[in-house]
Amino acid sequence: MEELGREKKNKEQRKVGLLYDERMCKHHTPDGESHPENPNRIRAIWNKLLNVGIPQRCVLLDAKEAEDKFILSVHSQNHLKRIKSISSKKFNSGRARIARKYDSIYFNEGSSEAACLAAGSVIEVTKKVGKGELNSAVAIIRPPGHHAEQDEPMGFCLYNNVAIATSFLLNEKPELGIKKILIIDWDVHHGNGTQKMFYEDPRVLFFSVHRHEFGSFYPANDDGFYTMVGEGAGAGYNINVPWENDRCGDADYLAVWDHILLPVAKEFNPDIILISAGFDAAVHDPLGGCCVTPYGYSVMLKQLMSFAHGKIVLALEGGYNLESTANAMLACVEVLLEDKPLIGSLVADPFESTWRVIRA
Repeated sequence: MEELGREKKNKEQRKVGLLYDERMCKHHTPDGESHPENPNRIRAIWNKLLNVGIPQRCVLLDAKEAEDKFILSVHSQNHLKRIKSISSKKFNSGRARIARKYDSIYFNEGSSEAACLAAGSVIEVTKKVGKGELNSAVAIIRPPGHHAEQDEPMGFCLYNNVAIATSFLLNEKPELGIKKILIIDWDVHHGNGTQKMFYEDPRVLFFSVHRHEFGSFYPANDDGFYTMVGEGAGAGYNINVPWENDRCGDADYLAVWDHILLPVAKEFNPDIILISAGFDAAVHDPLGGCCVTPYGYSVMLKQLMSFAHGKIVLALEGGYNLESTANAMLACVEVLLEDKPLIGSLVADPFESTWRVIRA
């Protein structure tokens, strides 16, 4: 009986929102050719969660399209117009040509709706966590967002979902009292778009850990180097941890958590944490080349739960091995539900290059 009572109390204490909408699968390659960023990514996650009964333990939320004014808080009018209209019939013949003007982008007749739903969904879950209606939430969304810049889509990303939700909380909902937001981007690629959108804003601490390899790894520029620390009032509020090599795993990420992220988060004392939760650093990912396990992700997330009263939102970014991505997301949702002990151990030491990056 005591165990049952404790379990019931636990469930009452942790209200975790979960959002998935099949309409985001309408965004796919125009002629059906294979692509790593495809609808099966979110279907695989949802099916994995369904198979172990996760949705029944969460608060299920409905996807909503983002209003134009919220998108315009971080994107230009031209960008909004292009993404909103690209799926209309008038672009049927020229859509592929327009996509080729951008870096690693495709469009089809479902792209506009999916992009608007992805952005609106992160707003929706973030708003509910910000209000205190939920302790934390997970948005299983696509297309991803962290590469999208103010005036252009890139790197599979159309709207910058996390940046839009961040701006929404800070500028549209002052009554919630959220004045400081920590964005953690653990996608294997640098979140160049998010970084630029808050580079001069001290209300946002942006932290990105990613493969960089001295500017040779996508997005293949210097934006993700550790010298990029913010400007003006935002100086010191942008932190990059650029891996020098592939094969980084649990030990490397947790060393960075211990020596950089956790001390900084404690000092910053955020009101809410938004995670650009890409799982392309997961073991067996075809694009990432790293080897973070579900256990590693669960420890990374668990260590963040002591900040912001556990107000954490996970928004899916990358992750291209369907099984690895689904397993990693499941591990994270179980951490947010707080009803399973973490089981696992580190099987390797950090690379020497990891210590070099930490010391830098």
